[in-house]
Amino acid sequence: MDSLYVLIPIAILFVIIAVGIFFWAVRSDQFEDLERQGMNVLLDDDGPKAASAAKPQQPSDKPDAD
Repeated sequence: MDSLYVLIPIAILFVIIAVGIFFWAVRSDQFEDLERQGMNVLLDDDGPKAASAAKPQQPSDKPDAD
């Protein structure tokens, strides 16, 4: 029975923290665009990045020393 005197205030504190985090998320527009992250999985953005990463080799202006 004595443990309830400790556990109930701790549980109330956790609920207050959870409600505070929820209202912070709502105020900072965390729930505005719920479908964008789901659609990012379906989009294939790797193609252009891989092509732009490979730079073509430019010929050297200096002649070979052979």
